[in-house]
Amino acid sequence: MSKLGLIAGGGGLPLEILSACRAADRPTFVVRLKGFADAALAEFDGVDAGLAEFGKTFKALKQARCEAVCFAGLVPRPDFAALRPDLRGLASLPGAIAAGAKGDDALLRYVIHEFEREGFKVEGADQVVGGLTLGEGPLGARQPGEADGLDIDRAMRAARALGELDIGQAAVSARGVVLAVEAQEGTDAMLRRCAQLPSSLRGTPEAPAGVLAKAPKPNQDRRIDLPTIGPATVMGAARAGLAGIVGEAGALLIVDRPAVVAAADELGIFILGLPRQGGR
Repeated sequence: MSKLGLIAGGGGLPLEILSACRAADRPTFVVRLKGFADAALAEFDGVDAGLAEFGKTFKALKQARCEAVCFAGLVPRPDFAALRPDLRGLASLPGAIAAGAKGDDALLRYVIHEFEREGFKVEGADQVVGGLTLGEGPLGARQPGEADGLDIDRAMRAARALGELDIGQAAVSARGVVLAVEAQEGTDAMLRRCAQLPSSLRGTPEAPAGVLAKAPKPNQDRRIDLPTIGPATVMGAARAGLAGIVGEAGALLIVDRPAVVAAADELGIFILGLPRQGGR
């Protein structure tokens, strides 16, 4: 089993991947992205590196004898002017800026290409850890009602339209009206905005209505930046008065699945995996 280099941002996904690798006796090395990686990652063998420190990252991964890498965790779109690249990063920066001007998906593909140029195989989080993605059908005890069908359809259409434009991956619909779409602020912030809307537009914890949908961008490399939900997503949806969360089966990562299911069941939120569009 090849040694895995984990390029780690924030949130719980990097820890889940490392835990699974440890259980499978797969050796790992962590590149902790400065300013983003969780402090708990310090216990794992690795190095701290800035976003544009490509030379430091590649050297550390090669010295650790990593053959494959996986990108996991939250990293907001960088401010290129604030980056402090090393020499290798400086060589890559013009290409990254040009790719970034085309959208987040183009930027991520460029980063993957740089790692592949250095000889690393890039693995998706769901390739490293089996069972990370949402399956088709309901997850947990709750199921959508007949009244949720319109919001499921509207929210998924909106999320997929955002992906076509390379803007975001999530949208919320309640009572047939799209209430919010995700851009650079991320899903949690979008749900907080929804919770501040008048209750006449959305549901309430006592009378939930509406759906959060998350969908991958149609042309994105699915080895990086797949839509993700965790326990915080479920709690945010509940605070916004939503009835459920939906995503494409096989294309939505579930971080801490037992906690997600427990929170959804306790808060009365359904989670539903839909067939993948076009059989992708």
